[in-house]
Amino acid sequence: MTEVISVHFRNGCKTYYFDPQGIEVPTGEQVIVETAAGNEFATCVEGNHMVPDQQVVKPLRPLIRLATENDRRTDAYNRSREKEAFAICEKKIAAHKLEMKLIRVESNFDGSKIIFFFTAEGRVDFRELVKDLAGVFRSRIELRQVGVRDEAKMVGGLGICGRPLCCSQFLENFMPVSIKMAKTQNLSLNPTKISGTCGRLMCCLKYEQNAYEDAAKRMPKNDSFVNTPDGPGNVCSVDLLQEEVKVRLDETPESPRRYKACELQILRNGKGSREGIEIPAQRPARFVRPEPERDDFFSASFDFVEQPLEPAPAEQPGEEKRERSSRRRSRGGRGRSKDGSKRETSALQENRESSKQAEAKVERIPIKASGDLTAEKKAAADRRFSSEQRGEKKSQEKRQAKAASHQPARADGAEKPEKAPGEGSGSRRRRRPRRRRSGGNGGPQTAPKSED
Repeated sequence: MTEVISVHFRNGCKTYYFDPQGIEVPTGEQVIVETAAGNEFATCVEGNHMVPDQQVVKPLRPLIRLATENDRRTDAYNRSREKEAFAICEKKIAAHKLEMKLIRVESNFDGSKIIFFFTAEGRVDFRELVKDLAGVFRSRIELRQVGVRDEAKMVGGLGICGRPLCCSQFLENFMPVSIKMAKTQNLSLNPTKISGTCGRLMCCLKYEQNAYEDAAKRMPKNDSFVNTPDGPGNVCSVDLLQEEVKVRLDETPESPRRYKACELQILRNGKGSREGIEIPAQRPARFVRPEPERDDFFSASFDFVEQPLEPAPAEQPGEEKRERSSRRRSRGGRGRSKDGSKRETSALQENRESSKQAEAKVERIPIKASGDLTAEKKAAADRRFSSEQRGEKKSQEKRQAKAASHQPARADGAEKPEKAPGEGSGSRRRRRPRRRRSGGNGGPQTAPKSED
């Protein structure tokens, strides 16, 4: 066994072992380690632990020191330098008219070397580009061409499942994926559905491939000739996840039925003819689904002991009277005991206590008394009386004006004298000429002329 620490470099998923040199390194601590390219800044993902000697690649590189504040400032400066180098390199690529796509720029810890990662469809002659970049940065320049899978790992993104790409999260190495895996898992062979963001087959096809291969060994192939509890037939489809198959029976070929793998007796696995195949008279047993297990609380058995009911004791007449009187007192709310003292029921007492508590909680707001209340009431009554008088006077004036507008004016222009009260009963009224209706003789009648 060897004591090591596990570290990750920047934006990397692969774990590397280093010799801690007797230093206790906590998880998540930033460290400086020795690599083939020089000293590098890394993060410890697992502290001091023991691993078998077979897992260690000799020679084991040592840990130099825990990262200091000065080391962190140097790493931050390198990150800012990488952004400037990325922008400058893109301008140089456009100036040289090279068919390449710049992906990422990395600088080592001491700044002596800068690595440029790019993708291209074919080989690119970038010798002049390297000379220009070396003249600008005054350091060693290295250009590396990577594939589309490495590009997706460096750039990152979201897959069609809605989660971050597996290669940028936890995959240490790329696994070989083939179209045969999609066929084994009965997936659609549409490239847009089984391809990832990089344009290659999705890495997640490899995750369940072993489980599908194991299930395929126990299940019959398509078009196999099998015997079922309902008779012989041919397999038309296989569901590896649920380990069920659809069988087209010879008796009812138009309506296939589903069976579990344990209900089938394989007579011929795969395509072929039925000649020479004997169908056994005894059919396989039908699969019985087990009942779901219940929780301990519900599955516990309770023993109920039946006990005979005892007859209720006969009530005495005196007890019945006392019960009736107590009911009456509870309805009325109050009653009198033998000694004449008043008593209240428990319900009334609780109501009173709750009302007292509510009154205690209510905040009393003081009201300021305003002068003499009697004088205010008298003034209000006077105002109402004066307003009523004004209203009656106005209505009387309106009636008089209306009556005056209907009276005819005199010839001499004199106003008509007002009549004294009681005078109108004995005086003769002047009749106005009017047109009378026709009488009984049918001729028109006129009013008699007044003598002057």
